[in-house]
Parts: sequence; C-alpha cells; structure tokens
Amino acid sequence: MSEHVATVEWSRGGQPFSDNRYSRAHDWRFDGGAVVRGSSAPSSVPEPMSDAAAVDPEEALVAAVSSCHMLFFLAYAGKAGFVVDRYSDDAVGRLGKDERGKISITEVTLRPAVVFSGETRPDAAALEVLHHRAHEACYIANSIRAEVTVEPR
Repeated sequence: MSEHVATVEWSRGGQPFSDNRYSRAHDWRFDGGAVVRGSSAPSSVPEPMSDAAAVDPEEALVAAVSSCHMLFFLAYAGKAGFVVDRYSDDAVGRLGKDERGKISITEVTLRPAVVFSGETRPDAAALEVLHHRAHEACYIANSIRAEVTVEPR
C-alpha cells in the first residue's frame, strides 16, 4: 500500500498560551511542495484566534471527499468514451452528533455539475452509473463514517 504524507506546523510565536487566546493558524505542507494555510473553523474557535481565510479541517475533509469522487468520475467517464469539459461540485458537510454522541461530520452532500462535449454524451442512466461507480471507488468516502450522498445537478 502507498503512504501519503502531510506535515502540519504550528508555532506559538511568543503569544500567551495558558489563556487559550493563541492563534490556531498553521501550515499544511505536502510532499509536492504545496503549502496550505490551515486554521480552526471560526464557528469552533472565534476570530481572531481562528483565521477565516484559511482552510479548516472540516472544509478539508469535504474537499477531499469531493476531489476523490471527481477523480474517479473523470477516470470512469474517459474509459466509457465520454469527454468531460468541466466538473464543478458545490459540496457541503454537516457537523452534528453521530450515533455515539460525538460531534463529527455526519453527512457530506456532493452536488456535481458536469459539462460534456463530443458526439457521445451520457444519458441520465449512464450519468447515474458513473457517479455510483465513482462513489463506490472513492478511497476517502470509504474511509469516513459520515453518510455521503451524491446529488448531480
């Protein structure tokens, strides 16, 4: 099996710590060189301790599920002979109490809109099959407890 590595770095930088008013902003570093600014969600830790412009872990999880689904969808669409010109997903994750009573992302709804071109385009049934196959194959959706629903637009 392959490994996937991310480095998360935070530094106090001279801020007081014991008063719980320190910045939650930090960096995510990935093996290809990408650096993404991360922070707690402002809904969990109010600004200025959170950075609303940064990516919070909840958003990152939703984006990971959406991205994984899209990548499998594109692969299956190409293998089926369809040409995808554009794929856009307005994905939403909902935080709530799960069956154990723990706060978690309890559901993720993917709302992909796909634009095709070329002579062969999928009908509604073929589109449903592509999304179903992508959902079943998505490593991230298979790794989380939340219910993942796909609502193509």
